Amino acid sequence: MASISDIGLVVENVVTGFRGAMRRLASGVAIVVAHGDSAPVGMAATSITSLTMDPPAVLVCVNQSAGIHSSLSPGSPISINILSRHQQIVSAAFGGAVAREKRFAVGQWTLDGHGLPMLDEAQANLSCAIDSITPFGTHSIVVARVEAVRLGGTIEPLIYQDGVYL
Repeated sequence: MASISDIGLVVENVVTGFRGAMRRLASGVAIVVAHGDSAPVGMAATSITSLTMDPPAVLVCVNQSAGIHSSLSPGSPISINILSRHQQIVSAAFGGAVAREKRFAVGQWTLDGHGLPMLDEAQANLSCAIDSITPFGTHSIVVARVEAVRLGGTIEPLIYQDGVYL
């Protein structure tokens, strides 16, 4: 049997190794939107996953230093917009390339039942209500119940890995 050192590089610093390992994990890209103090706020996210089917729920991990974080609380609505391959510019805008107050000028948006922007031509749009928020390290784990779903016509997801879109 081969030892781990025969298979690949053993990284002495766990944080450095973990960062390298996670860069190898390809992820879909989504835009998470919440009500801000005076206008909607949003962020690009790759740390979103389904949690349960009964009740339909998703898990979103949000850095506590992110501008949207202070707008998240149990009971408040969020929209999750799963991006299509042709929406890289939207991902870049919400990833920080565009000032927060100008991000919703990128892409075409309509309002959901909570009055939150939902991105047109996305792979899917989820209207959710936050069920719980659990701090862990630098992030908060947000559990949100899905209340409504809108599906795009084609399945062409925007995938992000190792700092680039695939």
